[in-house]
Amino acid sequence: MNKALLIAMALALGGCATTSCDEPWSGASCRADRLLYQNDLLQAKILIAAGQEEGYELAHVLLERSAPQDRRGEIEFYQALLLIRQGPEPSEVLRLLEKAGKKGHPHAIALLYKIHQEPYLIEARDLDKADAYRQAYTELDVAQSGYPSFEKALALVSELVEPPPPSASYAPRCPHYCRQE
Repeated sequence: MNKALLIAMALALGGCATTSCDEPWSGASCRADRLLYQNDLLQAKILIAAGQEEGYELAHVLLERSAPQDRRGEIEFYQALLLIRQGPEPSEVLRLLEKAGKKGHPHAIALLYKIHQEPYLIEARDLDKADAYRQAYTELDVAQSGYPSFEKALALVSELVEPPPPSASYAPRCPHYCRQE
């Protein structure tokens, strides 16, 4: 009895002594890795969403560097989006989305649904697969909590795969007093 109590106390106190990688300013060695992962992923998302080809190489490198820390399928999802933007290779896009879907990434599952429902990137519709992805989405934790809803996830991925509008050249606005008269 005393041994069991001693082991339970040691485990409980050991949990108190560890710091979380998500705790700001924790000093945990994993915190820096976590912050760099989040930064790399954010930068890659921005580069992909911007739709400018000169940023795709950097986005690819950032995603590759972040891949070892990804547990939720985000890297594979954004790698698939990057491939779609670069001129899709459907088999590789599907492989990456399947991998992300198995990790429970809701947007990957919504995009797989879109691919098989419309069809998008493939030759023919596959309603059985589309229905299976729709069902798989309902089983995700985020779907059961209602955020994001399947319809919102589908709308988001539809926007992500559309090429962005051409960017207008930047012309800074000059207040009336800086204009030469």
